[in-house]
Amino acid sequence: MTDAGGREVRRRKYLRLGLGELAAAVVFAVVLPRLGDQDQRAIWCALTPLIVVLLQAGSYWLLARGWAARGAMPTSLATLYRGFRWADALLLIGGLVGVLLWLPAEGRSLVVVGAIWAFGLIEYVNYFVVRLAYPVGRWARSVRQWRTPQLVQDLRTAQPGPSDAGAAPPLE
Repeated sequence: MTDAGGREVRRRKYLRLGLGELAAAVVFAVVLPRLGDQDQRAIWCALTPLIVVLLQAGSYWLLARGWAARGAMPTSLATLYRGFRWADALLLIGGLVGVLLWLPAEGRSLVVVGAIWAFGLIEYVNYFVVRLAYPVGRWARSVRQWRTPQLVQDLRTAQPGPSDAGAAPPLE
């Protein structure tokens, strides 16, 4: 396969991933709060970090189409995503505090709210710590390899772009 062909395959994959993450964010934001009698404060405390991570992830994949198999992430964008890594961790902690503060009394609601918050944590880990997403058939074998997420790889190899003239080198 030529470099141009490989680039197009990667761009299509990134398009699917980006649109999928953005669609998931919309579904979570629109559908989940209407599913039952969960305490809305608790559910939004759990949902907010998840939705934020999904929006950032979807945007990342769509933006990555611009440098896929050809270049590196612009430094300014890498700086933004490094900030997201810290802000998202704080958002997850704040969400957990809110969930615990407005803990649903009903068992089913408690499970739903806890699962939503845990899914947000899993998405955060998948993008900023260690890759967890693999095809079902090879998940158990692949996840044990503790691979670096693509976003983290892009953060490490970020290069100054035209809009980054005079920018400081990336800090890791």
